[in-house]
Amino acid sequence: MSITPFSKQQLLPQEEKLEIEKHKSALFIGIPKETSYQERRICLTPDAVNSLTSHGHRVLMEAGAGLSSSFSDKEYSDAGAEITSDTKKVFSCPMILKVEPPTLQEIELMNPQTFLISAIQLKTQKKAYFEALAIKRITALAFEFIKDEDGSYPAVKSLSEIAGTASVLIAAELMISQSVGKGLLMGNITGVRPTEVVILGAGTVAEYAARTAIGLGATVKVFDNSITKLRRLQNMLNQRIFTSTIQEKSLLKALRRCDVAIGAMRGKNRTPVVVTETMVEHMKKGAVIVDVSIDTGGCFETSEITTHEKPTFIKSNVIHYCVPNIPSRYSKTASMSISNIITPSLLKIADDGGLESAIRCDRGLKNGVYFYHGILTNKSIADWFNISYRDINLIVF
Repeated sequence: MSITPFSKQQLLPQEEKLEIEKHKSALFIGIPKETSYQERRICLTPDAVNSLTSHGHRVLMEAGAGLSSSFSDKEYSDAGAEITSDTKKVFSCPMILKVEPPTLQEIELMNPQTFLISAIQLKTQKKAYFEALAIKRITALAFEFIKDEDGSYPAVKSLSEIAGTASVLIAAELMISQSVGKGLLMGNITGVRPTEVVILGAGTVAEYAARTAIGLGATVKVFDNSITKLRRLQNMLNQRIFTSTIQEKSLLKALRRCDVAIGAMRGKNRTPVVVTETMVEHMKKGAVIVDVSIDTGGCFETSEITTHEKPTFIKSNVIHYCVPNIPSRYSKTASMSISNIITPSLLKIADDGGLESAIRCDRGLKNGVYFYHGILTNKSIADWFNISYRDINLIVF
């Protein structure tokens, strides 16, 4: 008699089982207070919490979680959230929502099989973070990886819009500051030469920086090595601006004349250094550099990471602003932006009958999952940290 792993009952012909219609599931979401340095944003606004609780979901928040985004505990409580000062209780929820990725201590507080939604900030992560997620068999979804119907990344795009707009407003502030600025108004006043702005890159950050600078009356020059991106940018702005590929001679000429230079380049792993120290030395005294690319290394050779508390330094008589995570400075706007992206996804997860079903139904959401029950499912993370991974499409289908 051959040995079989099946019982006699299982080997008998079975009746056909049809797929049952999916039931909606109720979510229980925990929102802890952000502990990371300089992080002032929150994932959900009181309006978003109200939208979730009115659909029958529970939201448990740590006291004071929204204060740095100008949202009080009372606003959240009125919206239907439960408020607690017990951090451990918040982390024991089956679903955790955070802006910054959790620390190893915070992962320790989570229950096994927790569902985590947060940013991942790959460039700042260490291998130990992924090992901790694997031990707890956590399913983790990153904002940066979630895709829209059109194949774009909505969270990255929204924060790039804020960073682009902010970079010009920050430069306008720095040009008039008493201690370092040269008293220039960003704009185009009759009879006065308009302010000149040079933008490196032609992506979303560059588009919104150019839009804001043009709106204030400045003349804008954009440099990028992709003609397609430059053409797209001109079409988006609906007007002809100076565009050029990155050639040392023309870039140096533009930098010599400009009042503001904005770094908005992106690289695959590290941002390419486009402006050398010698080029910076040729810039005007009191000119302003805002390096938005500093999150991935910066595209000016003279850039060094600064903080929101001490955001600038002067090198070669040029003011440098190199704060990573610029959107955090505008915490309320950034929080509303993140909330707008994440709330519909949460409601969809519930309508689809929980995360497992939602991943099967929504390819954009599936793309956001980088850890599935303790298994790494993202190739770029696997390559970056030299960890083995499995294709999520072979696990979930």
